[in-house]
Amino acid sequence: MTITAPGVPPIPPLMGPALPRHGEPGFSVWPRRVWPLDPVAAAPQRFVAFALIAGLVGTTVWRPTELSIGYPLVGVLVFAVVYGTAGRRPRRFEVLGIAMTLALLTVPALLASPWLGQVCVAAAWVTGWHTLFGGRSWTALVAGGFLPWLLPARSVGWAGRSLPRRVHAPSVGRVAIVGAATVVLVLVFGGLFASADPAFGRLADTLVPSFDLGDVFSRATVFALVLFFVFGGGYLVRFPPALDAAAPARRTSVPPWEWALPLAVLDALFIAFVAVQAAVLFGGHHHVLETEGLTYAEYARQGFWQLLWVSGLALLVLAVIIRVADTGRDRRLLRALAGTLCLTSIVVVASAIMRMWVYQQAYGFSTERLLVITIELWLGAVFVMVALAGVRMTAGWLPRAVLVAGIVALLGLAGLNPERLIADRNIDRFERTGQLDAKYLSGLSSDIDPALQRLPMSVRQCVHRAARERGGWYVFNLSRSRAAEYRYQADLPAVCEPYWPGFYR
Repeated sequence: MTITAPGVPPIPPLMGPALPRHGEPGFSVWPRRVWPLDPVAAAPQRFVAFALIAGLVGTTVWRPTELSIGYPLVGVLVFAVVYGTAGRRPRRFEVLGIAMTLALLTVPALLASPWLGQVCVAAAWVTGWHTLFGGRSWTALVAGGFLPWLLPARSVGWAGRSLPRRVHAPSVGRVAIVGAATVVLVLVFGGLFASADPAFGRLADTLVPSFDLGDVFSRATVFALVLFFVFGGGYLVRFPPALDAAAPARRTSVPPWEWALPLAVLDALFIAFVAVQAAVLFGGHHHVLETEGLTYAEYARQGFWQLLWVSGLALLVLAVIIRVADTGRDRRLLRALAGTLCLTSIVVVASAIMRMWVYQQAYGFSTERLLVITIELWLGAVFVMVALAGVRMTAGWLPRAVLVAGIVALLGLAGLNPERLIADRNIDRFERTGQLDAKYLSGLSSDIDPALQRLPMSVRQCVHRAARERGGWYVFNLSRSRAAEYRYQADLPAVCEPYWPGFYR
């Protein structure tokens, strides 16, 4: 018999054990259906040993500030330890993710372009963690790049529980205090002895190795980064979160007219734009030459960035419409209206690409222009995939396909060797018109050196860079190893005046 106060409903009986509260073993801010926490799980000692070895090897072969062979070597090392000790083989998508991540990390070892290397490393971060986190939803795709920062809270305890129970490791604070006290004693008394006896001073100089404090700090940072990758990856392959379960629930669909009317009006607007601007979109050189007062710059810049925004916002509109529409009853109407928006958006993407291509042919190529063309090509591929998903009204494969398409586009850009392509096209323009922006080319990396061989020697000396010291094998970069030595000259020869606008003013 349960006795309760008047007016107070009885407490329902508990079904199963109560969930741990804050501060208790097993407590997690994540719902148990998304990412439960095992409070007694411990990392295998074999895995911990390999992780420490990987950290030491990483400090030897990787310099994060250098685009070098260290990036793919560390990537191979991390994946080898993570999956080599997991007790299972990588799944099909994990194999693809590992291959794409390593391909992205190989770009800094082959090309010397800083901006391209940084973009590829950032993409490798997203792809690599998504490979480990898993998930097929948009929530999993977006969260995969941010959740790694929450991993240390779990992986540190998981690794710490691998220590034998009989070993009582001292606290970090006590270790720091004892170490600091030892160093102070050695420095004080050692310095006094060295100043008291020259012979002892020479012996101390011989026995005590000289080291660069900055280098020690950088090596320690690399060691910590590699451990972060290995322990985080090792934890994820054993305790992956169900990020798809964290996706927001689908809301109740709205009446068809509430989404069909604005979508139909938007379709009409897109169709009108494509129809009216057909000559502008596809006129190319002939349209520019035949239109009075219209230059190449005006043609290319006339709405290019607006068209880029139109492409991105059209994808957002499609995402909202698909979420609120009833894909069962309104399937035909949704296919017709959303398909029209996809097709016209592809035309808008093509027009934006053509505008920028015409501009580059007239005024030369640049890294920014190639990058935005790559983004537009990727957006065009996304529209095609959205249209294909609408044919069968199944889009479970779409988030991963969008990610793969983006990686393929980026690797395709890297495969073109963009800075050399830029230099080749600008040198083609120099051969036709005699105009060359040597100042811009001097700001590019050693990737352009093969293209510079096409210039006359008198002009080639106007494109220069600062001399670079060649380091150890661990900072090897294919492009830099093949580059000729160019030294910076403060005073350019007089022949360079036409190719360095504003330099002599």
